Amino acid sequence: MMRKHTVTTFILLGLTDDPQLKIVTFIFLFLTYMLSVTGNLTIISLTFVDSHLKTAMYFFLQNFSFLETSFTSACIPKYLYNISTDDKTITYDNCAIQIFFTDLFAATEFFLLATMSYDRYVAICKPLHYVTIMNNTVCRRLILCCWTAGLLIIIPPLSQGLNLEFCDSNVIDHFFCDAVPLLKISCSETWLIEQMVIVSAALIFIMTLVCVVLSYIYIIKTILQFPSAQQRKKAFSTCSSHMIVISISYGSCIFIYVNPSSKESAAINKGVAVLTTSIAPMLNPFIDTLRNKQVKQAFDDVIKRSALSLKK
Repeated sequence: MMRKHTVTTFILLGLTDDPQLKIVTFIFLFLTYMLSVTGNLTIISLTFVDSHLKTAMYFFLQNFSFLETSFTSACIPKYLYNISTDDKTITYDNCAIQIFFTDLFAATEFFLLATMSYDRYVAICKPLHYVTIMNNTVCRRLILCCWTAGLLIIIPPLSQGLNLEFCDSNVIDHFFCDAVPLLKISCSETWLIEQMVIVSAALIFIMTLVCVVLSYIYIIKTILQFPSAQQRKKAFSTCSSHMIVISISYGSCIFIYVNPSSKESAAINKGVAVLTTSIAPMLNPFIDTLRNKQVKQAFDDVIKRSALSLKK
């Protein structure tokens, strides 16, 4: 993301300097990271092995779990290493790589959330045509579009960032390399790249949110026309886990871009970053499994099969 000038390494301030708080932070982030990776890998494994989970919805859920695992793995292990070794440095190249991957995974995730909303729209509003509309080829193409859109939107600001110079400071007020705190310490003129970052973020946010909102307007209108309360309840429960995940993802973004003042913004951004990089990826598998009978059934079947094979 940056051009080397006098700076070859950066120092990440992290979340706290208090030795006791560091221990608490390490334990908390380590546990949430392990739960996140375990939960998401469980969903990926179940969608591969269970024949009942071969529909478009679970194919998208599988990809979402992969993105969540990748996103949290791009940020948290490095910070855990920094706390455990008390080494706050990160090389220029590693910082650039971290920014590229965190931005790519985050952008792709938003496009995937929009795609999942469209999938729910087809499932509820056009149930008889669901299998033909959301066939394997269409699903794969939609996933490819999500990755391509994410990549194309982040490339312009990232390529501009390669021209940044760092003369006076190499201290990043964050626990991982992120564009906004990095721009604050550059001695280059950053107005253009700041605008590009804002435009890229707004494009991702608005484009995907429009798709999500439109999908759910049609979904809610269709559900309210269902004759029985039982049908309405079942349809709402199909969408509920996705709606919770959307609320967390978009809510955290709103906090980052609508913060009160620049003094408080660094602390707020770090707090929201903990939510998006650590807590949300941990919660999502549990939101998806606890509210989904098919995933719970698949999990029970795998446990039973494992227990039977062990007995043999």
